[in-house]
This record gives sequence, C-alpha cells and structure tokens, in this order.
Amino acid sequence: MSHDPSPPHFTYPWQPPLPVPEPAHRQPAHHAPLGHHSDLRLLRTAYRWQRRVATLTALGYFVLFLVLSAFAPSLMTSRVSTGLPLGLLLALVQLPVTWLAIALYETTARRRVDPLADRIRKQSELDARRESRGTRRKETGR
Repeated sequence: MSHDPSPPHFTYPWQPPLPVPEPAHRQPAHHAPLGHHSDLRLLRTAYRWQRRVATLTALGYFVLFLVLSAFAPSLMTSRVSTGLPLGLLLALVQLPVTWLAIALYETTARRRVDPLADRIRKQSELDARRESRGTRRKETGR
C-alpha cells in the first residue's frame, strides 16, 4: 500500500472544488536571519582555531617533556652547564611556554575573534531595532 500525495478527486459533480489558498504576502528580508548568518560560522571557526593554538602550545610542550623523560632519560640527565641537567632546564622553560600560550590566546582573540563578535553584536542590535520598528508600525496601522 502506497501513499498518494496528490489531492483526492471528487466523484460527485455537485461538490465545489477546493479553494486555492492565497500566497502569504510577506516583506522580503533584506538580510539573512542572525541564526543562519555566515559571520557566526566565521566566529566559531576563529574561536576554535584560537583554542587549538593555545592548547596545543602548552600541552604540546608538556607532552614533549614527558616523552623525553620517559624515552630519553640519558638526554634528560645530560648536563647543559655545570650542575644544570637538560631535564631541569626543560621543566623550567614550561612556565614561559605557558605564558606564551596565554599571550597567543589573547592575541588571536584581539585580532580574529573580538572583531567578529563586535560585528555580530552590532548587526544583532540593528536587527532588533528594525524588528521593533516593524512591530510598532504594524501596531499603529501604518
């Protein structure tokens, strides 16, 4: 048994035909709704990139330190200078690398994420103003 999407055919001639619905008259939108805006995709992409760069910077260095500690102990115990083993030097460098990750996070936020967020915020404010003007005009009958 199949479903027939076509309208039923009337078998009685005295039944009137189905009324044809009138198309709804809507004002065409001048811009895409905010939920489908391409700027939101750009913002998500920029924010994702920002998180990945900062995370991989800090965690990548730490994982490198752990791998060298586990698989190259002779390298980590070798002396860089008098009394300073390479392992200790790499452990001390972890703090500046973390600061570098924070600086990268802030820099990418200022350059890529914040301008996109500001643009989307301004666009949504304009959309809200246009929407409120449109509803006021409909209420007053203009």
